[in-house]
Amino acid sequence: MAYAVIQTGGKQYRVESGNEIDVEKLDAEVGTDINFSEVLLVSDGADLQVGEPFVSGAKVSAEVVDQFKDDKVIAFKFRRRKGYHRTVGHRRQLTRLKIKTISTK
Repeated sequence: MAYAVIQTGGKQYRVESGNEIDVEKLDAEVGTDINFSEVLLVSDGADLQVGEPFVSGAKVSAEVVDQFKDDKVIAFKFRRRKGYHRTVGHRRQLTRLKIKTISTK
């Protein structure tokens, strides 16, 4: 079972070949391939390579499946007995990726 830990959008994701993950919006069209060179860890089941901070020569390739907006998140602020209340909401822009291959060379 090969897996890797990649970094994109300020977050880290554990990925395996064939997985679909949702990451912060990437500027890419649906159907295009993206390569991630910021690989923090690679495992092929028996051998584990940890980067300092990145594993040299390792890359993860993925295909852009969809560009979409996440569910709305509501932030409600209030101060009791003061008559103050404020409601704001936002929807994150996300990109869905299908992991194709994990390579170390």
